[in-house]
Order: sequence, then C-alpha cells, then structure tokens
Amino acid sequence: MKETKLGEFEEVLLLLVGILKEDAYAFRIAEEFESQTGRAVSIGSVHSTLSRLSDKGFLKSEMGEPTATRGGRRKRIFEITAYGERTLRASRDFKMNLWDQFPGLAFTG
Repeated sequence: MKETKLGEFEEVLLLLVGILKEDAYAFRIAEEFESQTGRAVSIGSVHSTLSRLSDKGFLKSEMGEPTATRGGRRKRIFEITAYGERTLRASRDFKMNLWDQFPGLAFTG
C-alpha cells in the first residue's frame, strides 16, 4: 500500500486550510470542521494537529496582524506548502484508484 503520511483528521484539516486561505487560523478551522462534518472538535486537537502538520512540512504559518476583535491579539495563519499539496493529491489519487476498483461503486465522474 502506498503511504500517504496523512490520517483522516490531518487530511481534512489540510483541505480546510486550503479552502479557508487567509482565514486559516485554528479557531476558524475548528468552526469549519464542525460545519463541514457535523462533528465536534476540541481547539486543542486542532492546534496539536496543525503543529504536527507543520513539523511534517505540509504547512507553514505566520503571525497575522493584531485585530481589535481579538483584543489586540494576533492570529497564526496557516498555508499549505507545495509538499502538502503534493501529498494531498497523492492521497486523493490513491483513494480514487481504490474506489475505481470497487465493483459497483466505481467513480464515473
């Protein structure tokens, strides 16, 4: 089996970072996860997973500007790296290949 190096939660968070673009900070990612999946998530698990994805080289981050709505605090904004994008594509391609082999459920697209 081809190693994708991503768990399901990691993969979903990476996809959400790509979807949210400049709004990809931990709290907003957690909100979007809950909205998209209908499942609750702790902000701690989001933070630790974003940190792990950064350590693996899938994400990079920088501190945004302070905002009045956050009491002058800054947000850490995440962005997918080229390596992260390649890994997401490989994960998608691997799964699509498996779906295409599943009788009766092949993607016809």
